[in-house]
Amino acid sequence: MRTMSDRKLICSWLGRQPYEPVWELLSARADAVAKGGEGEVVFTCEHEAVYTTGRRGIDNRLGETLPAPVVQSDRGGEMTFHGPGQLMLYPVMNLRQRELGVKQYVQLLETSCIQLLAGMGIDSDRKCGFPGVWTAHGKISALGVRVSKGVAYHGMALNVDVDENWFSAINPCGLQSEVVSVSAFTDPPELPALASLWFDSFSRLISNR
Repeated sequence: MRTMSDRKLICSWLGRQPYEPVWELLSARADAVAKGGEGEVVFTCEHEAVYTTGRRGIDNRLGETLPAPVVQSDRGGEMTFHGPGQLMLYPVMNLRQRELGVKQYVQLLETSCIQLLAGMGIDSDRKCGFPGVWTAHGKISALGVRVSKGVAYHGMALNVDVDENWFSAINPCGLQSEVVSVSAFTDPPELPALASLWFDSFSRLISNR
């Protein structure tokens, strides 16, 4: 495991991982942070192919079957895809201690992604009423968080170089919207390097608020 740090946060690159063990890691770390036994952390990774639903269990598949397993998680949001070519940013943050509201936190996450994309020459923005980040050609990043005992976990997924056929089997996040990857605009860095850049953007924003 490769670890990067600044004075307040650490970021751990986990490589390619199945979804459920990482979810268990996030949940356990959030519980430990809430109890004061562990510090905040930002996990980054790539997942093996999986479709996940949020805690309401809304299933937006377009056919009877899907080409990858389905997991119902405890995050917010509806069904989406995680898998190869997608970078996950999973901060475990004590919002209560930081006196940070959920809406503010979501906006901070989105801003960190917008800044990351701007650094690669990609124009992106929020879409009013819908979590995530969009370009003029479609949605490039999805967002879903959970807050328990004042601690936020789960996070964001950035499409770096994802086979769009994975998304064609569902209505991603309940939106009739095209899905696009960084690779449609530019030659992206390797995921570990991009994870480091995203962490830098996120940590600056949360440290300077």
